[in-house]
Amino acid sequence: MEVKLIINGLNYQFAAEADEYLLDTLRKLGYKSVKKGCDTTSCGVCSIIVDGKLVPSCSYLTIRAHNKSILTVEGIQEEARKIGELIAKEGVEQCGFCSPGNIMAIYSLMQENPNPSMDEVKHYMAGNLCRCSGYEGQHRAIEKLLEVGKDGGE
Repeated sequence: MEVKLIINGLNYQFAAEADEYLLDTLRKLGYKSVKKGCDTTSCGVCSIIVDGKLVPSCSYLTIRAHNKSILTVEGIQEEARKIGELIAKEGVEQCGFCSPGNIMAIYSLMQENPNPSMDEVKHYMAGNLCRCSGYEGQHRAIEKLLEVGKDGGE
């Protein structure tokens, strides 16, 4: 099937298999921030944003994304750098495998709800697993990100 995708503002058109998942398509196109983890939508490492909504790309068929806008870490470099630095400062950045998915989830949360409570943050981030560290450091990083947003700078 002929598919048109808009990935990080760039247009792509190609033939996709009916059973091809967006995770595999993105990796074939060179978007290496999208990781393959569990293949069951449980870990969050493959998270991307499709038409403004956070989705697991491991279970999202490429043909469903036809004519949709897709955002990956490569498309939010400045925001990803800021989020990544805050996570690293909290000592959470160990292996880094979960970082792209966490960054996309945090970015999506901030777009949907720029002023979330910590309970809302924890609920939103519940689908993102990190096997290296606890989640308190990530929560502290998000709290600091929220403070930066309120102050308008760092």
